[in-house]
Amino acid sequence: MAKIDDSIKKKVPELRFKGFTDDWEQRKLTEIVNRVNKSSNSDVLPKVEFEDIVSGEGRLNKDISSKFDSRKGTLFEPENILYGKLRPYLKNWLFSDFEGVALGDFWVFEATDVSVPSFDYYLIQSDNYQKVANDTSGTKMPRSDWKNVSSTDFAIPSKDEQKQIGAFFKQLDNTIVLHQRRLDLLKEQKKGYLQKMFPKNGAKVPELRFAGFADDWEERKLSDVANHRGGTAIEKYFDKDGVYKVISIGSYGLNSQYVDQNIRAISNEITDGRVVNSGELTMVLNDKTANGTIIGRTLLVEKDNEYVINQRTEIISPKENFDSNFAYTTLNGPFREKVKRIVQGGTQIYVNYPAVSNLNLELPKIEEQQKIGSFFKQLDDTIALHQHKLDLLKEQKKGFLQKMFV
Repeated sequence: MAKIDDSIKKKVPELRFKGFTDDWEQRKLTEIVNRVNKSSNSDVLPKVEFEDIVSGEGRLNKDISSKFDSRKGTLFEPENILYGKLRPYLKNWLFSDFEGVALGDFWVFEATDVSVPSFDYYLIQSDNYQKVANDTSGTKMPRSDWKNVSSTDFAIPSKDEQKQIGAFFKQLDNTIVLHQRRLDLLKEQKKGYLQKMFPKNGAKVPELRFAGFADDWEERKLSDVANHRGGTAIEKYFDKDGVYKVISIGSYGLNSQYVDQNIRAISNEITDGRVVNSGELTMVLNDKTANGTIIGRTLLVEKDNEYVINQRTEIISPKENFDSNFAYTTLNGPFREKVKRIVQGGTQIYVNYPAVSNLNLELPKIEEQQKIGSFFKQLDDTIALHQHKLDLLKEQKKGFLQKMFV
């Protein structure tokens, strides 16, 4: 049996539009795009910097329409592509719909007569291009190697098929952006409600509350309204066939939702004593960095005998006058801001739970807590649903990029 030459690449993608059957052609990148090198220091054109682009999403994170200055950069026009060559794994790219100046570590591409701009934009997002672009030297600030990228062959179809592919992904990107905006709006609405539905600056009542409630809120220490149980090191009880999901420092997402690291623990006398019950919360007492992105974050557990805590996390068990959903909202909101003010340490910060439990929180009557807790629970569920839809769309795009490019 003759050995198949592994160097022979397939000439068509796994998935393509009807009516297209021709093989794709191998072309050097320099045949597909021109690298624009026209410099400009215009002070009337908006300037785009590396940090202005949302990584992997191809959109600006701010309005740069009035971002004018006289710094020198590369002039780009509508339908040019900006590709961030610095730390290419960050995926800083932009398909321009305006004229401007790219500052710093960008390549600017324009389509040649064999390619379509929108197709080129998604070609640079494909696995083949990303593999070459990320073949960088192992420095702290790696950059894509133009000599390497420009001399690499990439497969392209006819311009008609390119247009179809570009239009397909553009529509998918528009849908992703729409869902992202809805999600951002919901998060901003939650932020606004948190500011208005909890007392601030020593006030006894919030700015916004449900009808029928008029009593002042009371200041109570966390230790007055919740019991607690501390974690311990249980790494030696980790087992892939364990019955418990483990809550440790890596389990706290930036949205205060559980991140499953696929770590499981067996049941024994030690772990059974650290199991979290339904209605209880857990709080992380350490942070991996000095930034404090997860310190004090709290998870709400809604099922018995599913989770067990590791060291440096605490189980908080609300008493009868402390609603669990309300507790989850305030502990991740106003109360967490107080926790962050008592952190200790340098490169890795921490708090001790006795100090946390001594902090004050503002509480209304239990009936109002339940109303507020239920309101934010519904809002959080809506946010989680939109986040799931957005994540699914991004995964679909990733799959299409793998199947629709050679």
